[in-house]
Amino acid sequence: MRKIIIDGKEIEVEGAMTLIQACEEVGVEIPRFCYHERLSIAGNCRMCLVEVVGGPPKPAASCAMQVRDLRPGPEGQPPVVKTNSPMVKKAREGVMEFLLINHPLDCPICDQGGECDLQDQAMAYGVDFSRYREPKRATEDLDLGPLVETHMTRCISCTRCVRFTTEVAGIHQMGQTGRGEDAEITAYLGQTLDSNLQGNIIDLCPVGALVSKPYAFTARPWELSKTESIDVMDALGSNIRVDTKGREVMRFLPRNHDGVNEEWISDKTRFVWDGLRRQRLDTPYIRENGKLRKAEWPEALAAAAAAMKGKLVGGLIGDLVPVEAAFALRQLIEGQGGKVECRTDGAKLPAGNRAGYVGTARVEDLDTAQAIMLIGTNPAVEAPVLNARIRKAWTRGGNVGLIGPKVDLTYEYAHLGNGPDAIGAMLNEDHSDIQDKPSVIVVGQGALMRKDGEAVLGEAMALAEATKSGLLILHTAASRVGAMDVGCVADGGIAEVLKSDVIYNLGADEGDIPAGPFVIYQGSHGDRGAHRADIILPAAAYTEEAGVFVNTEGRPQMAFRASFAPGQAKENWAILRALSAEIGATLPFDSLSALRNALTDEVPHLADIDSVAQNSGSPLPRGKVDSAAFVYPVSDFYLSNPIARASSLMAELSANARARQTGALAAE
Repeated sequence: MRKIIIDGKEIEVEGAMTLIQACEEVGVEIPRFCYHERLSIAGNCRMCLVEVVGGPPKPAASCAMQVRDLRPGPEGQPPVVKTNSPMVKKAREGVMEFLLINHPLDCPICDQGGECDLQDQAMAYGVDFSRYREPKRATEDLDLGPLVETHMTRCISCTRCVRFTTEVAGIHQMGQTGRGEDAEITAYLGQTLDSNLQGNIIDLCPVGALVSKPYAFTARPWELSKTESIDVMDALGSNIRVDTKGREVMRFLPRNHDGVNEEWISDKTRFVWDGLRRQRLDTPYIRENGKLRKAEWPEALAAAAAAMKGKLVGGLIGDLVPVEAAFALRQLIEGQGGKVECRTDGAKLPAGNRAGYVGTARVEDLDTAQAIMLIGTNPAVEAPVLNARIRKAWTRGGNVGLIGPKVDLTYEYAHLGNGPDAIGAMLNEDHSDIQDKPSVIVVGQGALMRKDGEAVLGEAMALAEATKSGLLILHTAASRVGAMDVGCVADGGIAEVLKSDVIYNLGADEGDIPAGPFVIYQGSHGDRGAHRADIILPAAAYTEEAGVFVNTEGRPQMAFRASFAPGQAKENWAILRALSAEIGATLPFDSLSALRNALTDEVPHLADIDSVAQNSGSPLPRGKVDSAAFVYPVSDFYLSNPIARASSLMAELSANARARQTGALAAE
């Protein structure tokens, strides 16, 4: 620890900290453009200049100088740093004047206006005149694809986009060419970006050079209502901010959460909002003579109640369902003598054994892991932000192994086999070199959806015990862990539920229900589940109701309502409560708070929002496994749920991805 005096305040900080970090410790704001906490240091914008007393007779870049590089005073006094001296003020004004030499004066029409770092810092640290009268330089815009719109004349060469795509996203398609006046950010051979994380460069860009192409010119930031919520496009549970204008969702932005998504989100999370407007169910329907007709709520609820009375009823929980709705459906169906199942993909997840269906590791354990084993999972597609954390561990020297078909994970790994027999081979090896290192085993649904999924999980848990590794079950459904926590599992699995006379389908759109059962579908989009339904009850989407979602590591998080459901669509729990009264078996709650009280009384750890419980459960016994190769559960990243399939932008991205994979490459 080193003592340092910043603007008259003495603090003690780690010697490895940079001056800009030390200033943040005492609450002193340092302007910056190129510096970012999660990227390597470039030191090229010079906006973060400070004065080091006793140092060189010129200001120093606080992002590139460490505390241990400072010299003490002549009598051993702590080094002194000034952030608001006349030298610093003059230096910042000069830097800002240089940055604005070639910057176009188009703030009124710039889509970044109102949330632009350059705009804010020019007001705070710049001057109201310029001594330069020469013509401004102009550069050609880049075509980076359908997500990121470019205005490269505004670029100030902070290189944040280059460093993010290279270091975090793991692609090498952006870089800087030229020197001096000819320096510019460009893409290699004019390529578009091929990454599931590329949208994050929009947030990173401190000027209006990189903006959101789908969102461009649709709203200004001061017109938007901002709601903190949780993403459900994968099971990571990324923290997001939902911006709405009136009743419409205009965009999704990431929120910082060091334990989950840091400050990144995937492209599907960021751009799926147009799917919330299309193919929506906004009125109840009843099928008569093979055709669906519109109905009113009383008629639809009465028809659903009549269909359920005296029949064997089964319930299915979809991938985007909040915990409260899953709990209410379980109470309703079990009250009628039926069973509810959330493992709609057939995954062999052990009921009641939380260490078996959640694991024992946290997502943030991946950052410091020196050995990571991936079993039956392709995290680059199933959870791109989690894959970026694995890449971070790899860049720090960690070793990654993969059991499953070879895929591009954006980092190097040891391919150890295609099927579960490779796990058994590893169990026969000596693991003394790994036992003393932090290590994590990640098991995907591709390993558990097979007939021998339970045996594969037993093998993986045995390997975790032999190597003293943490175990993380990587789910693909945002609702799965929460639904299993509240007991939405049936003996015999989904096959047993499909034998029911009546199936209550709560947003399950990823599988087919065979002919025979009467189907009541409750969901937000007219997807596969609605096509098979005999009665349709329109429900709210994840941005239109408050709810708890438990992520893949077992962390309960709260999603809040940002807008209202269209037409006559209602909140999921409210539909189930109304239906229970129609059946004559009224559920014991009249409000969401009463429902949550009943929920947390039965499952107490769900009340601990944003905390990861210590999971318990005994390892599963090892069994006989099939040697067949694993098959990854997500074949198309952009079309993995009904909201994404309703999005025209996701359809375009999916088509582009297929074209890249199958298209012929010209000789260079």
